[in-house]
Amino acid sequence: MSALGIVGGVLQPVVVVAASPPLVGLMRQVRAKLEGRAGAGVGQPWRDLRKLFGKERIAPRGTSEVFRFAPLVLVATTLVVAVVAPFATTGSALASVADLFAVVALLTLGTVALALAGLDTGTAFGGMGASREMTIIALVEPTLLVAIFALSVRVGSTDLAAIVTSTLNDPVRVISPASLLAAVALIVVIIAETGRLPVDNPATHLELTMVHEAMILEYAGPDLALIELASAMRLSVLLGLLANLFLPWGIATSATPVALLFGVVAWVAKVAVLGTLLAAGEVFLAKLRLFRVPELLAGSFLLALLAVAASFFLA
Repeated sequence: MSALGIVGGVLQPVVVVAASPPLVGLMRQVRAKLEGRAGAGVGQPWRDLRKLFGKERIAPRGTSEVFRFAPLVLVATTLVVAVVAPFATTGSALASVADLFAVVALLTLGTVALALAGLDTGTAFGGMGASREMTIIALVEPTLLVAIFALSVRVGSTDLAAIVTSTLNDPVRVISPASLLAAVALIVVIIAETGRLPVDNPATHLELTMVHEAMILEYAGPDLALIELASAMRLSVLLGLLANLFLPWGIATSATPVALLFGVVAWVAKVAVLGTLLAAGEVFLAKLRLFRVPELLAGSFLLALLAVAASFFLA
């Protein structure tokens, strides 16, 4: 454990928690402007969270501890990823957890906890949302693993910091066929994992088309605030991971204040740009029918497999 890893482990989760709600607000504002609306402002998600945290905690009758602890598990797993992954610094506070398989397992654990909470309510919409989420995650997580594994083949390690450092030292690798195929696969995975169009619509009010929102219909008050905060954090974490795996420039390689400041600013800027592009693209997309989503995700898995094949060929 290096000084850079310790500083990064303290700094990164603070930045992720602070910047994630404004990222969601920025994406909503971009969509509003492109659709000819005024929008509520970039700071509206923080105002919504403050209001929810001030309300009474309510749990439906008959629910168990699974329902009560799911928001905490969702937040905790995302925070651990924010601590160990290379976002602002190349060092990791817990190098053994900064592994590709450990990070994907943590993200999956949060999703599974929320799906179990949806089933725990015993409602039709909760069960429907959980079923749909498990169908999506069954295709998303293997694609995420295979796509990042394609980047690790030439590095010889599944450590995320090692992959980022290798790309930083060899920028030409970014335009290789394996990297380009993996990048497209990861973009599709992030869209599905975060419930964005065309896989899911985060602004929908039609229960029969919901996936993520159907699982959290019974949540209110602080529990709902934790879920909303965790969802925003997962979006920031996944976009940040995408940015640094393929465009790691600006990340801090030393523990000096200037390097750390530049690393944070660079990471926030890259995530903001990716979020803006994602929101702008959603304006021109319609939600896919549920039975078409597996076809899209299967296509991304095929791209990830091709990226692995290309990596072994070029190694």
